Amino acid sequence: MAKRSSSRLLARVFWAAAAIFVLSAGIAYASSGSEAGFHKQAKLSDAKALGGVNRCVRARAKRVNPAGVRRRCGRKAPSPAEASRTPQPLYWGATIGSHVTGEQAPWDMGAVTKFEEEAGKSASLVQFFQPFANCNPDCDFYEFPTKPMESIRSHGSIPVLSWSSQSIPSSLNEPDFQLGDVIEGRYDGFIREFAAEAKAWGHPFFLRFNWEMNGNWFPWAEGVNGNTSGQYVAAWRHVHDIFNAVGVTNVSWVWCPFVDPGGSALSNLGSLYPGDGYVDWTGLDGYNWGTNPAAPRGWRSFDQLFADSYAQIAEMVAPSKPLMIAEVGSSEQGGDKASWIRDALSRVPAAYPQVRALLWFDKFDDNMDWPIETSAGATSAFAEGIGQSVYVGANYAGLAGGAIQPPS
Repeated sequence: MAKRSSSRLLARVFWAAAAIFVLSAGIAYASSGSEAGFHKQAKLSDAKALGGVNRCVRARAKRVNPAGVRRRCGRKAPSPAEASRTPQPLYWGATIGSHVTGEQAPWDMGAVTKFEEEAGKSASLVQFFQPFANCNPDCDFYEFPTKPMESIRSHGSIPVLSWSSQSIPSSLNEPDFQLGDVIEGRYDGFIREFAAEAKAWGHPFFLRFNWEMNGNWFPWAEGVNGNTSGQYVAAWRHVHDIFNAVGVTNVSWVWCPFVDPGGSALSNLGSLYPGDGYVDWTGLDGYNWGTNPAAPRGWRSFDQLFADSYAQIAEMVAPSKPLMIAEVGSSEQGGDKASWIRDALSRVPAAYPQVRALLWFDKFDDNMDWPIETSAGATSAFAEGIGQSVYVGANYAGLAGGAIQPPS
């Protein structure tokens, strides 16, 4: 997620009584002509500070009446049939912030090693974030991050690259980075070269493109930034088709919405799903905010957060696809974080059979205390949970082939 710090995404979007997490990525671009020109001197290290911001759910004009929104917790537990199944192995890992060693992973792989020491097991996944470009004020487009990807692979882990069609500094109003720009081919040259570089690197990786699209806190969501209904799927397919035309076979596409407990506020997931032919893995992000003064939205169990959205994806949207919990975290305040972690890491393999990968968000954002290092109890509970044999360690330096399959 020449070193220069990028602006934190400051846009705060509000929804009466339900709100969500943090993470950001961004880009603001200024170009002329029908296809964007791009500068290869842009360095990935410039994007590593993609700062998290408070991603609160804002009621959409003409779609949700703020006065009529009621907060509801999803309390639907997985079915007894699911809960009785033999747990299947999962990849596991984290997004690791600078608090561990002073530098974020994967720019400092020592942060991964330190995190693994705390967890008592090597991580099979390492996630980081990259936008299309940095516009401050001139625009530099980021190359495929070959060096960080190779650092992760050499460590024995599988890279998870969260890639977004926006610019940094970021805002909800990025007229040069609307979904229509992607669909109409404005960035085809850049995307084509990025895909060619991915192909040349050659090793399997997860590509989580334009995540949390069912919310309205990122400029690639429908209903913001001039984006209209149907454009999210069209943009996804357009980018995917370019990768296919280039002949990229080492990318696994991850479609990852945000949890919607109660199913009352965010966009319908089915209308945003690109289709089985365009998606390899599905995903979900979700956070237990607790009563942290930075965002006191209430304490929720893992089931209360994830069960409803998981059921929708696993039973209706994409029943044939493995699912990745791509971002998850809990506050210390408002309950027992150690118990929350212990419960989550035991519930996932036991009761969520389509979840075959889990990444903890081990990073401080806007004073939210997500990392496992916030207390000895949280660290110990995480190590205990990840210590289960179903969570597989790093042994993937030699991974080859096409789309990444769940561990066996």
